[in-house]
Amino acid sequence: MMTKLATVGLCLAVAFPVLAQKKEDERLANSAAVMKEILQGDKGLPVSILDQAMCVLVFPSVKKVAVGIGGSYGRGALVCRKGAKMNDAWGAPVMYALDQGSLGVQLGSTATDFVLVVTDDKGVDAILNGKTKLGADAAAAAGPTGAQAVSHGASVLTYSRSKGLFAGVSLEGASLDTDKDANKNLYGKEMGAKEIVTGTQPVVPAAEPLVGLLERTSPTRK
Repeated sequence: MMTKLATVGLCLAVAFPVLAQKKEDERLANSAAVMKEILQGDKGLPVSILDQAMCVLVFPSVKKVAVGIGGSYGRGALVCRKGAKMNDAWGAPVMYALDQGSLGVQLGSTATDFVLVVTDDKGVDAILNGKTKLGADAAAAAGPTGAQAVSHGASVLTYSRSKGLFAGVSLEGASLDTDKDANKNLYGKEMGAKEIVTGTQPVVPAAEPLVGLLERTSPTRK
C-alpha cells in the first residue's frame, strides 16, 4: 500500500510542473498571437509607438469573473528591451498579472485583449519594482492609433481588443504585479522582474514567437 502511495505521489510530483509549464507556454503563445494582431492594419498599435517602447505588456483573453469564482484571468507577459538605456534587442519575458477587479467597466461578456506600451524610465521603474497602479504609480493614457500617431507624454499607453477590434482604452486604476508562481514555472526557480529583465536569462523556447515578432517589427528604440 505504501509503495502504491509513493508511486502516485511521485507521478503527481512530476505531472504538476509539466502541466504548469504547459500553461505558461500557452499564455506566451496567446500573447504572441495578440501582439501579431494588434500590429496589423492602421487601427491598432502603430510601429511608430512600438519604436518608442522600452517594454510591452500583453494580457490575452481577460474576462469578467463572477464573485467567488477564481481562474487564470488577467494573466500575461512583459517583454523589455535590453541594454543600459533599454534601447536594444528584446529580452526574456516576465509573467505578470492584471487585477481584473478594477476593470469591470472595461470588460464586456466576451474576452478582451490588452496591450500596454511602456515608454519611459518612470513607467519601467514602477512596473518592475512591484505592484503598480496605473494612474497613481505610473501615468497612463489611451494609446493613439493611425500611421501618424504620436505619444502624449504618458508613461504607459494602453490598448484593448474586443470582438476583433483594437482601440485605445483608459486603464487608469488597474493594478499590475508580477506573477511569481508563473515565473517560477517558466524558469524553474524564483526570479524577480528586475532580475529577469536586466540579467542574462535566455529567451525560453515558448517565448520565441513573441520576442521574435517584436524584434522583427522594432529592433531598436528610436
